[in-house]
Amino acid sequence: MYAIIEDGGKQHKVQEGQELNIDYRGLAAGEQVTFDRVLAVSDGVKVNLGRPQVAGASVTAEVVATEQGPKLVVQKLRRRKNSRRRTGHRQLYTTVKIAKITA
Repeated sequence: MYAIIEDGGKQHKVQEGQELNIDYRGLAAGEQVTFDRVLAVSDGVKVNLGRPQVAGASVTAEVVATEQGPKLVVQKLRRRKNSRRRTGHRQLYTTVKIAKITA
């Protein structure tokens, strides 16, 4: 069984037991998250597509941890001006484990 959910402007295909990185939410480990924007649900035989969402469907997940993504290096250079700047950025993610898919 799998579902396609929308969260933070992104679509994710999820299955029960799968771990997933979503945009950062200030939640502690062990808390529950419910995704109500379910675009499609499949039970292995039949696929139920929403227009635009599947009515009454939801996906429940448990927060595992808060993690940082890989470091991105940002370099700015102005030619012939002897001006250089180098900074970095690490995005925060919330890791969740999909507990239940309700159709």
